[in-house]
Amino acid sequence: MPREPGRGGALVRRLTDPLGTLLVVAVLAGLWEGYKAFGRAVDDRILGIGLPVATDDLSMPHLWTIVGSLTAPARAGDTTSLAVYLVGETTVTLREALYGLAAGSLLGLALAVLFLHVTPVSKGLMPWLVASQTVPLVAIAPMIVIWGGKAGLPPWVAVTGIAAYLAFFPVTINSLRGLKSPPKVQLDFMRSVGAGRARVLWSLRFPAALPYVFAGLRLAATASVVGAIVGELSAGTGRGIGRAILTSAYYYSNGPEKLYAAVLVAAIAGILFVQVLALLERFALRHRHAR
Repeated sequence: MPREPGRGGALVRRLTDPLGTLLVVAVLAGLWEGYKAFGRAVDDRILGIGLPVATDDLSMPHLWTIVGSLTAPARAGDTTSLAVYLVGETTVTLREALYGLAAGSLLGLALAVLFLHVTPVSKGLMPWLVASQTVPLVAIAPMIVIWGGKAGLPPWVAVTGIAAYLAFFPVTINSLRGLKSPPKVQLDFMRSVGAGRARVLWSLRFPAALPYVFAGLRLAATASVVGAIVGELSAGTGRGIGRAILTSAYYYSNGPEKLYAAVLVAAIAGILFVQVLALLERFALRHRHAR
């Protein structure tokens, strides 16, 4: 009985994806420990100059020390482990990032539709949108926090605004490209049957743009997490993985592995955030992928 095309390839990809991830993690871990071992062997000096990154335990703890710190108490005399504490703080950051992603995505989609139908606005506003993304976030974040404080808004709203600021641009660019992707013959056919702009938009352009929109959302998800973390550093929320990273940096000399552990948890959270969107994309486009 002939096999259905594509099934074998999909099965192989599902089996090899976790193995590929484990392989990348193993390679990165090997590079970390290998660099540390090399630095210790040459006393952090080679060819008469120092290595770019010191390899002593204060500057570069062993990976097992970093992972082991997750099971240690978060604070002296506290029964809560560092892992539980960091996960709790991460949920706060991810909630702010989710709000920022939602707000930024809605703004990005609205701008894409506007640019599609009003060419003068697109030509006049697009350069400013591009320029807005070149301004360093560390300069924008304090201003958003100050504006939010003057308006009497809680700090998390400013953090959400910073996340939305980073999220809207990739959604705008990718959505606009997707909305312009339908072939001219399809657009001419829709117009020939009397379809107006709204009908063409909902029945043709939006379905064609979905892969582009999800590509923009994945980029925006990563940016929103970064924006939320930076926003927490500026807003003084008192919660979030950004504040946990800052606190660990203050007490770095007493426990450098805790700072690395906080960064590791933040990175894993960002990866999982993006993977959730990838699953939503696979679900939303399952029929298209099947075809």
